Amino acid sequence: MSRRDKTKFEKWFSLSRHKRRSGAKELSEHISIDFSQQKQIVIDGDKIKYTHGSSNNLDEHFVALRDEFVGQSELCYTHAKIVVLIRRDFDTENHFALLQQLWKEEKDYLLKNLNMRWLLSATDTFADFSDNDAIKGLSLACSCLLNTVKIQESERFITNFNNNVDDKEKITRLDNEERIPLFDGTSVFKIGTDDTLRNMRWRIDKVAKINIAGEILLEIFLRLQEHDTIFMRLRERHKRNKTGWW
Repeated sequence: MSRRDKTKFEKWFSLSRHKRRSGAKELSEHISIDFSQQKQIVIDGDKIKYTHGSSNNLDEHFVALRDEFVGQSELCYTHAKIVVLIRRDFDTENHFALLQQLWKEEKDYLLKNLNMRWLLSATDTFADFSDNDAIKGLSLACSCLLNTVKIQESERFITNFNNNVDDKEKITRLDNEERIPLFDGTSVFKIGTDDTLRNMRWRIDKVAKINIAGEILLEIFLRLQEHDTIFMRLRERHKRNKTGWW
């Protein structure tokens, strides 16, 4: 039997969820909605410290969360706090409306300045709470793309598989137009010339014009080309300009 998310009724009677919302009202009241001014305020600190997991004490979690945004603007931190309050089911309707307002007013700034963790947190929240099916669908696409790359790179890390030396014999087989199966009808991507990712990029470009979730999907896709991921490594091996996807 597959596991399932708890129902709203079950969540309401969850003691731990009530504990994790304790103090939320006071903290919520201190969230400024002057978004423009917050872009000018830089969070000070010695170095960035990423949270791993979260404290049941919301005040402690907000303090720890602040260290993730050292050197960034107060607005990025505000975005994170709103998402956390929604995740802890505190005044969800109003805070989700505030999140939507923030993205409407500061979309370009957030796309440029949020890291992929918080871009994904935003789309996960859209997927859970938006009443727009197009936004929900494209938000889930963001999650599928980034989490697939995350687990692929995680496997690469834990197996120490970072040599990346090409097997010339296999490359020759692909160059000779041999279709090499992977699983369930899927075949090996033809390194260097394949048009699969170019065509996917064109489709992403189109959906990026539909709504904010589509724009975030495109931003995530483009950033995956800039970091040491499977996309960058394939980009470095690509040789046919007309099938480039970046």
